Amino acid sequence: MEEKTTALNAIAEQGEAAQNEEQAQEILDEKTDLSEKSLNEILSLFEKMIEKGDQQALYKFAEPIKAAFYKVLRREKIASGAFVEPGQPENQSNPFEEVEKAFKDLYSRYKLSRSSFNQEMQTKKEENLVQKMAIIEAINNLLEKAEDMNHTLPTFRELQAKWKSIGSVPQEKARQVWEQYNHTMEKFYDFLKINKDFRDLDFKKNLEAKTELCVKAEKLVDDKDAIKAFNELQKLHEEWKELGPVSKEKREEIWLRFREATSKINKKQQEYFSNLKEEQKSNLKAKNDLCALAEEIVSSMEKIEPGQWNPLTKKMEELQQKWKSIGFASKKDNQKIYDRFRSACDKFYQAKRQFYSNFKDIMQENLRRKEELCEQAEKIKDSQDWKKATDQLINLQNVWKTIGPVARKQSDAVWKRFRAACDEFFANKANHFGSEGEKFEENLKAKKALIEEIENYQSQGGDSDKAALDEFLNKWNSIGFVPFKEKEALQKAYDAALNKHFEAIRDIDAEKKLGRIRRLITDAKTSGKGDRGIRVEREKLLNKFHKLETDIATLENNMGFFAKSKNADKLIEEIKQKIEAGRQELKSLEQKIKMIDKEF
Repeated sequence: MEEKTTALNAIAEQGEAAQNEEQAQEILDEKTDLSEKSLNEILSLFEKMIEKGDQQALYKFAEPIKAAFYKVLRREKIASGAFVEPGQPENQSNPFEEVEKAFKDLYSRYKLSRSSFNQEMQTKKEENLVQKMAIIEAINNLLEKAEDMNHTLPTFRELQAKWKSIGSVPQEKARQVWEQYNHTMEKFYDFLKINKDFRDLDFKKNLEAKTELCVKAEKLVDDKDAIKAFNELQKLHEEWKELGPVSKEKREEIWLRFREATSKINKKQQEYFSNLKEEQKSNLKAKNDLCALAEEIVSSMEKIEPGQWNPLTKKMEELQQKWKSIGFASKKDNQKIYDRFRSACDKFYQAKRQFYSNFKDIMQENLRRKEELCEQAEKIKDSQDWKKATDQLINLQNVWKTIGPVARKQSDAVWKRFRAACDEFFANKANHFGSEGEKFEENLKAKKALIEEIENYQSQGGDSDKAALDEFLNKWNSIGFVPFKEKEALQKAYDAALNKHFEAIRDIDAEKKLGRIRRLITDAKTSGKGDRGIRVEREKLLNKFHKLETDIATLENNMGFFAKSKNADKLIEEIKQKIEAGRQELKSLEQKIKMIDKEF
């Protein structure tokens, strides 16, 4: 019987927790949308509830009313321009001060009345505890008396009725008191010497009542509303606890029947809340994703162009529509995630309004900055310090790209002015270096002659081939640039000629270039000192790789300016050769990094 009592109490505790959670869900699903009411309507509703004094209704709705009030207050402050971000100085006049104070006064009245109610309830529970302990003591006293049944049974019935009429006791004492009472009841029925006919009759009545409770519980198993079924089950358990015992041969059977129905209902209730929690988790994740997208849009506004506002606004509106299609998150997360999303939306639309209000000033400032760049370019355009002036103009061109738009009627004029200064300088530079074209043709003839010499080479094996390869490499590297249109075909012919006689040696040289990395890997694996050294080496290689990528991107970007300049072919040729060399080095760095990643 003690096991049955423990199970009953566990079910009761589980039921109380589920009821609380259900109440929270009911608040979320209320048909009346408080957030659509005005501040005064919410204030009036709250005041009527306080005047009515229904503590259960107040406890259920006070916090949602508070949340709705401040949500509407914040919305109306924003709409009126009275809202102030945290940390910013408040406006001297606050048109919402009086209504906000009135709500705070009402909320204080509610908290005070709730505190008083809780104290009264706690005092009443303590009094109930004293009374129930007295009843237990009185039943124990009946067991010790040797009076006849005509006196004992009516007294026992009176004590039972009195027990049922007494309310709840403090939660921390409830289980202990119930176990003592139930144990005393068992002692009374099992050990008191009453006549068998009375016991059988009482047991039969209790069995009939408990059987009826089993039937009701079994019907609840098929109820599609898991929460309603669970709540009804708690009432059946309360009735079960108030009934007396049945005969020993029926006790286990009837209890197992009731417990089986209870387990099925509990399982459905647990599955309901489990599914609800999963759904709320999924909703929270979806809303977090929308918040991240909204915040990404907000963060992108620092470098936004005027023409990007409409597409971004459309994206933000799409996010808001998706938000409305997603259900609630858990109670503890729902308001937080809403505030996060609302904050991102508010920042976006506030920035948009601010942008368009300041847009004319911004374009005027952009024009001023671009005119300054024009003046600087015009000062440089006649310089013959080719290297320094080139770097300066490239820098001015990069700065130009970072400056926003100007008014359309001024845009073409200021651009043509800047472009004219750049074109004039690069045209002068191209004319200056034009004489080098003849050198490129001479270099082309020299490299073709060297390729023919390599093709005619007769292999002698061993060190002789290695020495010959080194000599050919040195000769090739000592010859200067060739015309760009000949460069690729010439390089292919050169590589083919070398591979014809020296492919094995070149492969060995390539392996030697990786030798240091291999030694570091071997040392890290065998020395027992860990892989810190090889990790440091990898970081160096990675930094060098990223820097080289940036340099190549900068060169390619600069070519966009040169390609439109007059007589800039020679300068473009130099840049293309630098880019090609950089890409070759990128391949070598990538090979070394992959070697390290493969081993560690």
